[in-house]
Amino acid sequence: MNYIDPHIHMVSRTTDDYENMRAAGIVAVIEPAFWFGQARTNVGSFKDYFSTLVGWERFRASQFGIKHYCTIGLNSKEANNEALAEQVIEILPEFLAKEGVVAVGEIGYDDQTDAEDKYFRQQLELAKDFDLPVMIHTPHRDKKNGTIRTMDVIDEHGIDPGLVVIDHNNEETVKHVRDRGYWAAFTIYPKTKMSKKRMVAIVQQYGSEKIIVDSSADWGVSDPLSVPKTAALMRKKGVSEADIHLTCYQNALTIYGQSGQFNESDWIKDTIVNQADLHEGNTILRGQTPKEISFKGSAKTD
Repeated sequence: MNYIDPHIHMVSRTTDDYENMRAAGIVAVIEPAFWFGQARTNVGSFKDYFSTLVGWERFRASQFGIKHYCTIGLNSKEANNEALAEQVIEILPEFLAKEGVVAVGEIGYDDQTDAEDKYFRQQLELAKDFDLPVMIHTPHRDKKNGTIRTMDVIDEHGIDPGLVVIDHNNEETVKHVRDRGYWAAFTIYPKTKMSKKRMVAIVQQYGSEKIIVDSSADWGVSDPLSVPKTAALMRKKGVSEADIHLTCYQNALTIYGQSGQFNESDWIKDTIVNQADLHEGNTILRGQTPKEISFKGSAKTD
């Protein structure tokens, strides 16, 4: 079976991760714009970061047989620097129109401040302007109330819940999200957020409709193979192949495919990567002899 990881921060990961992910069956990834681990100090750093997501990282993934897409947005944590946030909002339209951008995100609340609310709402309007889905970051603290508040705000802006992925869910939020028609995504981490075992229990209880598994692997302790590993545990625990396919592949394709940018045809064909290829004069090679590598495409699914 092939997999999609629809939330993973590959700028934080190594080429070994790409190789291991492809070997495990991951054929496509979505990389959301997110917090760097420390505050950025000027709008130019955001511009360079967004350019990396739509440029170099897209190329780097292709060299390992993985199709790379991204979401663009001002993350909630940095929305609290209002002077900088105003400048970032101004440049977002330039990047939301780029090839491979499949949603506005990840946006939402962190500490649920007035500033976070202000820029969350502005970005929801941008999603409407660009006819893009939305990827939501739910707060780590007061998650249940923050998630409900998030959906209330989205409803106020008249966005179809079928165009919105609410991510970082847990047992406390999943029913609320599902009952209101939103897509419910779950971050599988080694020690925090959602474990593989808990994810299996969620699927066993709620089924696979509008449920999405992702890794959110970043610069911290995290696992870029969380999606295939969770699928393997589901299989071991008797979850059906149909439910595994939906939660670890098809549901992500369905929601983000509404962008017009995320298409299965991008990866179902056989691909030959020429490591002599360059991106703006740069290569992934470090002294190795360039090779041509063949990647077998995935079988098309209905």
